Amino acid sequence: MISELVPGGNLALPGGAVTVRVPGPFDVSALISDDSGKVGGDGDFVFYNQPAAPGAVLRGDTLTVDPATLRAGATRVTVAVSPAEPGTTLGRLPSPTLHVTDVGGRRLTRFTPPRPRQETVLLLAEFYRRGDRWKLRALGQGYADGLAGVARDFGVDVVDDPSAPEPGALDSGVRRAALAPAAGQARVSATRHRAATEPADRAAHSPGFPAFTPSALGPDGFVALVNSARSDAGSPPATLDARLASAAREHAAAMAMTGRLGVESRDGVSVYQRVTGAGYAYLTVGEHLVSGPRTPAEFVAYCLRTDIPRRTLLDPAFTHTGLAHVHDGPSGDTYWTALWARPFTPDGLAGTAAAVTDLTNRERARAGLPPLAVDPLLTSAAQAHSTDMVARAFYSHTAPDGSRPWDRAAAAGSTRRSIGENIACGQRSPADVVEGWMNSPGHRANILKPGFTHIGIGFAGGGRAGMYWTQLFGA
Repeated sequence: MISELVPGGNLALPGGAVTVRVPGPFDVSALISDDSGKVGGDGDFVFYNQPAAPGAVLRGDTLTVDPATLRAGATRVTVAVSPAEPGTTLGRLPSPTLHVTDVGGRRLTRFTPPRPRQETVLLLAEFYRRGDRWKLRALGQGYADGLAGVARDFGVDVVDDPSAPEPGALDSGVRRAALAPAAGQARVSATRHRAATEPADRAAHSPGFPAFTPSALGPDGFVALVNSARSDAGSPPATLDARLASAAREHAAAMAMTGRLGVESRDGVSVYQRVTGAGYAYLTVGEHLVSGPRTPAEFVAYCLRTDIPRRTLLDPAFTHTGLAHVHDGPSGDTYWTALWARPFTPDGLAGTAAAVTDLTNRERARAGLPPLAVDPLLTSAAQAHSTDMVARAFYSHTAPDGSRPWDRAAAAGSTRRSIGENIACGQRSPADVVEGWMNSPGHRANILKPGFTHIGIGFAGGGRAGMYWTQLFGA
């Protein structure tokens, strides 16, 4: 049976060339670097416009890496994916799956990361050398600012592309990437994903945007702008929460220090972990990570004119918000973090679990199968596993202590003889997580297995990827 990697997991590679393939609506690229994590020149960037480098060849959705023939000093090859269609975020596509085979075509492993959301580029995996051996590590690190953010982290000099869309447009940047000649340094022309920096009066008085007033410069003004837009959309008002504001401030500062937008900062802490670290236990959470606006009015205007940020700002599920911005990062930009959340309550947890069960049974009904009954013991085991994945920072069917789904069911007191489990992380709602499971053959098979009669749902927020879900089946 083929093994599956989880984020952070690694696999020792056999000698010779190894092939990785990412099928689907994605562009595949690779960056070749040394121990410093930086590229050595423009030849170290492999993508559709430059599909070959010593030791790395890209053909369509397939990258072949032969460590023995990489350039001198190369110790790492990082594999990235981005949407093939410009203007699309990865959250609108199926989760990319990395398939790894050896030189003879034997399948070695595969890796499907937690489903991205607003990110436009994902570092999927990296080949790296340890001593005289090479290994493959699963990553799953996303960038909201496209190829430009990846390039800067790897020491690529990014120059502006005059054909780029207007500021604030979402774009993977890969379609416009074009290597420019440079001596000893890689230079890439790519779109940077950032918000508009138009004058405040223009942003304030553009049609459909909230009016700008001096009071909008403070947090209360931000909330007034937000709630005006939410009222127009029929959503309930959001209340400013000091804990969310504190978490937003920490994350904005971390992004400014590195000059990079991202859900996870270089210290390995995600924005979701900052929320729980500030003392806010959430049922669902959303975020805006943006650079460029100079005032809350410009920030809100940007969010309202862009589809995915607008949906987050207007989402009726959110009841609390927090906003912060930090100036003068290495890029000279202003980095903003806005957080949106609904607090955790026992009733909210029960309602979320019930919604997942209902959506699951709807899928079974479409397939002509009977509904699953809720089993309190399976629910207890599922909830314990979701909580454990957050607490011990892992994502796997096998816990660090070696326990597996049937072990956890038995520990909860269940005597059911047939057990199945689906897990997921990163999805914000019952609809998102069930849709993701139904789009995955293995998870779909569990949901539609005729022999299963009972179900338990677990859910916990605050982990590295946000929300962690467990669906436990029994018969």
